Amino acid sequence: MDLQYVPRELKKLDQVIAEVLLAPVMQDERPPQGVAGMVDWRLSGQISRLIKSGFFSGAPGETLLVPTKPALPFDKTLLIGCGRKAEFDERAFLAVLAKFINVLKGLKAGHAVVELPGRHLDAIAADRAIDLLLEQPLPVNTKWTLVDGAEGQKVLSERRLRERRHIAP
Repeated sequence: MDLQYVPRELKKLDQVIAEVLLAPVMQDERPPQGVAGMVDWRLSGQISRLIKSGFFSGAPGETLLVPTKPALPFDKTLLIGCGRKAEFDERAFLAVLAKFINVLKGLKAGHAVVELPGRHLDAIAADRAIDLLLEQPLPVNTKWTLVDGAEGQKVLSERRLRERRHIAP
């Protein structure tokens, strides 16, 4: 498993070539925020309209695959419901993360851009989110580009540095 980082900015996301973008959506966050909000903006409010119509709500475990080319460099964006903000905790994070992993295995995606659930709200600290991610049975021959802010980048960089020190003689 190869982990990379990209800032939570549309112009930076536009430079990442990947098969799929995974975007968590909170059930009570309207309009959607984080990377889902950026995708919604780029798709001229398509996600907001799907939410308003009741087709997608962001309920826990709910998924929706949205085609995003040519508006974004990804073939598709997968929206995954995270439930309500006040109820989002480590258990909810792990449930959504498991859903991410299972869906990516099913799609056989080699490279995915992923915003870890709850990170755009700081509902889970970057270091804890990375620790929990690395504890999961992640597909070996895949690459995840994590969408996060400066704190997420710092944590991921520190983890890589520690790994190199353990591997180096």
